[in-house]
Amino acid sequence: MGRLALDAFVWTGEDSPTLAARRKKLPEFIKTKRRPIDYAFVQSIFNRDHPDCVDSKVVDAFASAICSLDDSMPNGTYIDMCSRLPLVDPEKILVPTIILRGQYDGIASVSDLLKFFEKLPNQDKQFTVMEGISHASFQQKNYEMVYDILEGFWGRPRPVYK
Repeated sequence: MGRLALDAFVWTGEDSPTLAARRKKLPEFIKTKRRPIDYAFVQSIFNRDHPDCVDSKVVDAFASAICSLDDSMPNGTYIDMCSRLPLVDPEKILVPTIILRGQYDGIASVSDLLKFFEKLPNQDKQFTVMEGISHASFQQKNYEMVYDILEGFWGRPRPVYK
């Protein structure tokens, strides 16, 4: 049996100020399949929730690389997050699951994720709030903590007694 790790996960979007703001722009997102991006937009992805969580050199390299490839990105994720949530039924996830949430994540509220967590049927489950991390955990200054948490989850022995 496999294991599932959910990082930067959003279930219903309940209590999300970021999604509430995005929903106001939903008619604009629906009009076109792509939205323009530039260096400042990519920077804002990492600075939206808590700017000190990420190393500015990483963000600069990331923004430069993305902007060298394209000047727009698909709207699909924004449309889905603003109009189609929830997309996942926790009661259908039968494998051991960990939910990772950054302390400063401005999209996924703790209360929304805990409701999802409670509905997971497999009792081998874990909910972890990661200190000093916002929404995109692998680009954060504390990224090594994420790998440590995942290593513990992936390496956890199977229960002898159920």
